Amino acid sequence: MEKRRRVGAYGIVHDEQGRVLLVRSSERSNHPGVWYLPGGGLDHGEDPNAGVIRELKEETGLDVEIVGLRSVSSDLVEFPWRNVLLHHDRIVFDLAVTGGTLLSEVDGTTDLPKWVSPEELPELILVPFAASVFGLPARPEANQTVPPSVPDEAGEVAATGASLTVARKTMRFGAYGVVTDADGRVLLSLISDGYPGGGNWHLPGGGTDFGESPQEGLVREIFEETSQHGTVGRPLRVGHKHHPVAMGPEGEPYDWYTVRAIFEVFVPEPTAAVVTEAAGGSTARSAWFTRDELGQLPLSDLARGELQHIDQ
Repeated sequence: MEKRRRVGAYGIVHDEQGRVLLVRSSERSNHPGVWYLPGGGLDHGEDPNAGVIRELKEETGLDVEIVGLRSVSSDLVEFPWRNVLLHHDRIVFDLAVTGGTLLSEVDGTTDLPKWVSPEELPELILVPFAASVFGLPARPEANQTVPPSVPDEAGEVAATGASLTVARKTMRFGAYGVVTDADGRVLLSLISDGYPGGGNWHLPGGGTDFGESPQEGLVREIFEETSQHGTVGRPLRVGHKHHPVAMGPEGEPYDWYTVRAIFEVFVPEPTAAVVTEAAGGSTARSAWFTRDELGQLPLSDLARGELQHIDQ
């Protein structure tokens, strides 16, 4: 079975009565009649923060703004008629309505937006990731996928949530940590010379493997780069980096797109930081630093941007 990946951004929106906004999957989707959080797949190179606002407008007619980051997770879905196993990374934001009029999407993968009361939620067939967000058990019928009855002009990418990796376009999902200990020290990794950002101190983390949750991937990456056992906490932010012409290992240009999720991580029993063999050659060394020492270090753009929030 072919393995593919997709990144989607979704929103939780409440009205003044405490109802939550959901959308129903249409006949163009692989889960017709099942209810979702509004949102969907990101375009190649798109900022997740902008993508969720675009998706909400397309599916519901509402203008929204981001007020928080709820969760970052992943799941696997099979599409047997295409022999595809899809790994779906899902970013869920808390949103507030700023304008617009509630409208149904035309000729899309959803056909009805609806405000739903908390009492109604258990009665609906929710896609498993949405059920999880609301603390509800997944219903077996929500896991069933069927070929869309109405072919989409965009082909299987729109219909199935297929891979964002096409000819020379490469997508990567990464998880990184603002890693601290009980003394308030910060754990960083030094990027090896010859790699992008070489010589700069970076947040521990990296790309997640197929079938691996962001939290699982981050724990693994932290251990590989630093030999520390961390506990992953709340998601802090999500962002992206887009290199339309990045040089690949064969000397050919690639359109490289990375979505990055940043988490709080705590190490309860810190030890001397040591790079393991599994980290490969991209990490030269790792170390703990006091807050005062951070200002003297050459930092990657990601580390500099995140560490400025560390005491907030």
